[in-house]
Amino acid sequence: MATYLDFEQQIKTIQDEIEMATIRGDTAAKDILEIELEKELRSVYSNMNDYQKLQLARHPDRPYALDYIDIILKDGYEICGDRHFRDDKAIVCFLGNIEGQTTLIIGEEKGRGTKNKLMRNFGMPNPEGYRKALKAAKLAEKFDIPILMLVDTAGAYPGLGAEERGQSEAIAKNLQEFADLKVPTISVVIGEGGSGGALAIAVADRLAMMQYSIFSVISPEGCAAILWNDPTKIESATKAMKITPNDLKKANLIDDVILEPSKGAHRDKVLAANAIKEYFLKNLNEIRKDTKFIQKRYDKLMNYGAFSE
Repeated sequence: MATYLDFEQQIKTIQDEIEMATIRGDTAAKDILEIELEKELRSVYSNMNDYQKLQLARHPDRPYALDYIDIILKDGYEICGDRHFRDDKAIVCFLGNIEGQTTLIIGEEKGRGTKNKLMRNFGMPNPEGYRKALKAAKLAEKFDIPILMLVDTAGAYPGLGAEERGQSEAIAKNLQEFADLKVPTISVVIGEGGSGGALAIAVADRLAMMQYSIFSVISPEGCAAILWNDPTKIESATKAMKITPNDLKKANLIDDVILEPSKGAHRDKVLAANAIKEYFLKNLNEIRKDTKFIQKRYDKLMNYGAFSE
């Protein structure tokens, strides 16, 4: 059953009317309502504020990493474990083919349903998850296989066990190693990109964001609690933090924004997956044509940030 956010209630009303018209067999009414629905979708999604975009990035029906992997990757084979502690289900690694191109996909997976969410730790990786990602990336490097990373996490897991096993070291190690990989790397924020937990698989030749995703150094709730000691000021924090794709593109912190279906990725997963696939293949070809892509990746990373006096 589809989930509708507060600002999507008119969409829900029209969708319900379309279903009733379908049941009645009223084709004329259904056609009119579908035109009305398309207009409402364009109106709602073209006039969202930053807080509404945050809600959409966290939409419970939004495609997760495994949804995209199932659609775009053929003959997928999962790589498990970090050779240190255990297999962290919050990060998934699959080898397979995208349009005949052997590819490694690394993704952060939140899971659906209570049992799955608990197993995936709500998409918040432990250090063994980042070590698994690095192990898989090194395997891809050995066999000259390009890497696609799908970022979607509220942040790295902050539990005691994670800290005891070297959470900060595991993230820092990934930043260092992914910056120097000898194969093309493309990272896409598909939902929520939270802090170092996202950054650990976001160092790449190309960093893109889906149109209705967010990328932040801290959650808006955490920012509101720190700055105002009031977690309810989440809307103010979201606006001030500039965490939407267009804001980050203007700041030159990401390379591209991948457009989603007019009704959002959560209502057309296949079209959204195809947009990611096309972006990956197009940019992979461009990166491979450049013999200095590794140096350019490093230069891009070193040139992040700006200041004025």
